[in-house]
Amino acid sequence: MELDDAYANAAYIPEGDSFPTKWETDAVVFRDMTEGAELDLAYGPAARQKLDLFRPQGQAKGLLVFVHGGFWRMLDKSYWSHLAAGALGRGWAVAMPSYTLCPETSIGGITREIASAVSLAAGAIGGPIALSGHSAGGHLVARMLARGMLPEAVAGRLSHVMPISPLSDLRPLMQTSMNADFKLEEAEAVAESPIFMEDRVDCPVTVWVGSAERPAFLDQARWLSEAWECGLVEDAGKHHFDVVDGLADAESEMLRILLG
Repeated sequence: MELDDAYANAAYIPEGDSFPTKWETDAVVFRDMTEGAELDLAYGPAARQKLDLFRPQGQAKGLLVFVHGGFWRMLDKSYWSHLAAGALGRGWAVAMPSYTLCPETSIGGITREIASAVSLAAGAIGGPIALSGHSAGGHLVARMLARGMLPEAVAGRLSHVMPISPLSDLRPLMQTSMNADFKLEEAEAVAESPIFMEDRVDCPVTVWVGSAERPAFLDQARWLSEAWECGLVEDAGKHHFDVVDGLADAESEMLRILLG
């Protein structure tokens, strides 16, 4: 369909098709090396409503929740465990949820699942809560700032939200073949688009995107930054698949901003 190519990534990244295998391998190695990981904690009754919780040594300074991408249609938490290394190195606990995928559920349904996952993780770890998500996950963490999406006690603990390469206006996705799975119509596309969220929890937000991303993703990031009047970082030379790498590095600028 009209915008399929605009939202394609792998074909425009060198060896783009190899990244999922690399992520999965790195994640397995990380989990094998990490003591005390709590895997597959259920936050709901559905098969994919589970999260992994990684705790730092000693008392956690706070909680980072990372939500994966994949256009709400692909992947799960098991591809991303290694990205917890950076926050753990800074003394933060990390939760990574999976969620039911489209077309089994709607994007709005996934949003509500992530709210449940954040709430469960918040009950396990005290202190401030930072949220970050990549691509579709960037959309999902942005949606957590809709007033009433999270319980007040949880929303009041939010310290920073960082949508990475987020999808912030879902209307263009109606012009892609992926909409056969999303089944988006105008009303839901608007309701689920962070750029139209006017009643938001007051929390610092930084939108992060790779400078070498496809124009559609640069646009999506800029639209959110402009709509919310929040910070925007264009990470030099990063594309859609390596833009998340800073999460694995405790000394990265990404984590300095996100966790303080």
